[in-house]
Amino acid sequence: MLQVQVLRNNPQAAKDKLAIRNFAQLNLIDEVIALDDERKKIQLAFDTIQSKINAASKEIGNLMKQGKKEEAEQLKQEVFSLKENLAEINGKLIFIEIELQDKLVLLPNLPAEIVPHGKSAEDNITVKKGGIKPNLPVNAKPHWDLITQYNLVDFEIGSKLTGRGFPLYKGKGAKLQRALVQFFLDYNTEAGYTEYLPPFMVNKDSAFATGQLPDKEGQMYHVTADEFYLIPTAEVPVTNVYRDVILKENDLPIKMTAYSPCFRREAGSFGADVRGLNRVHQFEKVEIIQLTQPENSYTALDEMVAHVEGLLNKLQLPYRILRLCGGDMGFTSALTYDFEVYSAAQQKWLEVSSVSNFESYQANRLKARYKNAEGKTQLVHTLNGSSLALPRIYAALLENNQTENGIAIPEALQPYFGSKVIA
Repeated sequence: MLQVQVLRNNPQAAKDKLAIRNFAQLNLIDEVIALDDERKKIQLAFDTIQSKINAASKEIGNLMKQGKKEEAEQLKQEVFSLKENLAEINGKLIFIEIELQDKLVLLPNLPAEIVPHGKSAEDNITVKKGGIKPNLPVNAKPHWDLITQYNLVDFEIGSKLTGRGFPLYKGKGAKLQRALVQFFLDYNTEAGYTEYLPPFMVNKDSAFATGQLPDKEGQMYHVTADEFYLIPTAEVPVTNVYRDVILKENDLPIKMTAYSPCFRREAGSFGADVRGLNRVHQFEKVEIIQLTQPENSYTALDEMVAHVEGLLNKLQLPYRILRLCGGDMGFTSALTYDFEVYSAAQQKWLEVSSVSNFESYQANRLKARYKNAEGKTQLVHTLNGSSLALPRIYAALLENNQTENGIAIPEALQPYFGSKVIA
């Protein structure tokens, strides 16, 4: 959530930045500032009356000590009247604060200076490519055919158990999934990230704090009886570990990693892009998260991008890194880099990771703060990234490594899978 003071300092600059996102409701900024002006007036009236009540209450005590009961009683009546007035003003203050909050949460994060203009994924900028695309035979198979050939995943039984988009991994298919998760976690913890295993459902406060609510409410599975939400990513519960926490500066940076299943309704998805493992409703992902001082957050972002790149190099997958344009960024992000791997059999790029700096946007909702060297309390910056997301990694590994003798397993993954090939 944006801070009101940021909008007040330079409303036009905020509008210009939101225009990069193609955000249409720029008038919200003026409405927020007007509401904050009104809030300040009401707060001043509240504080003035409260001051009068405090002074009168002190005077009543003095009058009683002096035996001036009649004057004290008269002053008590005045205090009673002031308190009635104060209650009315407090009601107005609560109302205006709610209205202000409701407007603020509709505003997305301000994009960083280097975010390119653009409306969709076609306008994203490729900043780097790595790895080598494999030369597959003309009869190379897409992963959904390889899955059937090697009996790795059963989509039909998964659909029977739950519904379409809930795959059932089995045998070597389940083992490969487990090997990837363990490999990702070990890679992250060796880089200094502390491992967490969070709850897979969160309450409304947690979903709001990281920006899933109200922006993505329709994309999350909602357990209405208990008012819980199935998590779309481990980012949600793990970042909320530090909700309403004031850290010491020497606690930073905080680096966390977590495995979790992820649940997404993916409403409106259809066509070839959803075939096989390309887009499902439940999938596994390992996440990395950092909390840092504001001045260090973009260094941390570069570090996290390099970290994910190193992981893809270990898997020997061809990849590209994209800087997302304003129109393709997530609601809460100030700057996002997407990683895509090349699926040789499908001859297309598949997104497998997003690494984002949220600056203070999430932290303002979380009330995640720290005390700096001068003792001043300020918001941390939060960052997160997929490290990595299955199942598109899974799909690319199968397709890119298919041979006449089976699916070759990358060397770095072999100790976890226990074999060099799926035959």
